[in-house]
Amino acid sequence: MNRLRTIGLSVAAAITLAACAAPPAAPAAPAAPAAPATQQPAAMPSLPDLGGREITIAIENAYIPFNYIRLDNGQAEGWDYDAIAEICNRLNCKPVFREIAWDGMIAAVAAGQFDMAADGITITEERKQSVDFSDGYIKVDQRLVVRVEEARFKNIEEFKNGDFKLATQKGTTNYAEGVKLVGEARVIAFDDFGSAVQAVISQDADAVIIDDVAGQGYVGVNADKLKLLDGIVSEGQELGFIFPKGSDLVGPINVALKAMREDGTLQRLQDKWFPKGRQVIEYEQIGPGAYGDPTPTPKPY
Repeated sequence: MNRLRTIGLSVAAAITLAACAAPPAAPAAPAAPAAPATQQPAAMPSLPDLGGREITIAIENAYIPFNYIRLDNGQAEGWDYDAIAEICNRLNCKPVFREIAWDGMIAAVAAGQFDMAADGITITEERKQSVDFSDGYIKVDQRLVVRVEEARFKNIEEFKNGDFKLATQKGTTNYAEGVKLVGEARVIAFDDFGSAVQAVISQDADAVIIDDVAGQGYVGVNADKLKLLDGIVSEGQELGFIFPKGSDLVGPINVALKAMREDGTLQRLQDKWFPKGRQVIEYEQIGPGAYGDPTPTPKPY
């Protein structure tokens, strides 16, 4: 993932779902927002028709700009919500979002507790052993974000050759790339990316490895505190949705993604949610999502 994971997000308690846990334990997220204004009529003739089928979707609700809950109005927002609303509008399905912490998400989907997950998940060969992926919908590079006054190293190679600490979110491809870059002993893992970035600002870590689309946003709202370090750790990693092995949803959703790519919808969503050089919202303005109270009162759908 690149997950895809200022900041000020306080992790009260991480929600952990074992692969065999029952899905009702995961609190429901607020209802998805309306589909983008460019939506197509449901069940277009050239697309599969899912007949109004409900699809349960695991989501973190703490990963800007993919998914989050606004504190000011309690609304769910992000690329994932808009994209899936558009997909279900085209395929005639109903999305039902469920919050779950990142560290249990892939295992829960693999166990069939959810129909799919949307959380800026990097497509990897290792993950393909346990889940099926959709086609990729965006490519991202992994970069390092450092303090704006950082002068001890000027590029990734100098960072690698020093004795500097690297922060990231645990269980992500960012974490795996960080370990490859500097070794496990120098990587500090957090439950969410907001805490990892905060560790750099507070000087508890020297850099954070993160997807460039998210990193640009963090820097944009913290221009007086953060900057992107020169160089790319890894490039061109594709993100996709995940499904239980053998899911009959993969084909229809790939058809919808193809149509959205061809008619420009994916590009419009990218322009909306990944504006270069700025963040769409700050972490201080969103709720803790799956990292809040482990036993909250479920919100009605």
